[in-house]
Amino acid sequence: MRVAVAGSIATDHLMSFPGRFAEQLVAEQLHTVSLSFLVDSLEIRRGGVAPNICFGMGKLGLRPILVGSAGEDFAEYRSWLERHNVDCDSVRISELLHTARFVCTTDADHNQIASFYTGAMAEARLIELQPIADRVGGLDLVLVGADDPEAMVRHTDECRDRGIPFAADPSQQLARMSGEDIRRLVDGARYLFTNEYEAALIEQKTGWGAAEILHRVGARVTTLGPQGVRISRPAPDGGVQVLEVPAPKEELKADPTGVGDAFRAGFIAGLSWGAGEERAAQVGCMLATLVIETVGPQEYDLQRGHFLERFAVAYGDDAAAEVATHLTD
Repeated sequence: MRVAVAGSIATDHLMSFPGRFAEQLVAEQLHTVSLSFLVDSLEIRRGGVAPNICFGMGKLGLRPILVGSAGEDFAEYRSWLERHNVDCDSVRISELLHTARFVCTTDADHNQIASFYTGAMAEARLIELQPIADRVGGLDLVLVGADDPEAMVRHTDECRDRGIPFAADPSQQLARMSGEDIRRLVDGARYLFTNEYEAALIEQKTGWGAAEILHRVGARVTTLGPQGVRISRPAPDGGVQVLEVPAPKEELKADPTGVGDAFRAGFIAGLSWGAGEERAAQVGCMLATLVIETVGPQEYDLQRGHFLERFAVAYGDDAAAEVATHLTD
């Protein structure tokens, strides 16, 4: 199964300030703020929804195709992804702009001051999918994740025009996109990925009710945090078929960043193996649990024995035996 994952490519620059932002603000001078914070630490993490998803799929033995736009500073990140089985030959490299960057400073009270530099991500709207499909011998699925909004709409339009199956995953860009653009993004998707809040926001902004949306997509995949995931699809009798899959018990909650991306990686990997949606959702939930137990979206380790042991505890020995046939060391 040839899967392309389109979405943002970014790096996160995370800093810690040992004091409190509130103590540095002068109420009478808020109209002319000029502050500099001496920070104690800097962590640079690889991020962006598309590389996060591709990384997880690569860890599960697939070779996903990364689709997005980055700057010439992407070389080291590219090398990392390629070592983890990600096809980066379709990444557009901007001649003028740096890779998108999230810069965030957190104080002792966990308040944050952050900026997001769009950079090369804006050029994702220039990417055509057909040359990518031609290069790899066709595409079985394109996941359209959060990216430059014009790129997201263009990708889904092209998928519909060319008959390429696609999954819609608008996530962080829902707040920015208009109802009309969201309707174009969702209509005809084989899968629509959201969390519960995003599901409600789509209904509000499109004006489509839950039944209307379900009529326009193959299935709605709604993540429920610690409760797992719910998959809804139209039933032959006109009703709704609902499948709920619980999440494995987490050993600790270290960092929620990238958890949703990991679920998508595991779910799509399961589908690629030919497993049913229930088993695919279980794989997604297990991978998401590993991510929440690790600081950073691409820093987790996937050891076959440990993964299968925990999978068996959560979903049973038969389920683990089926997944074991697809996992390599």
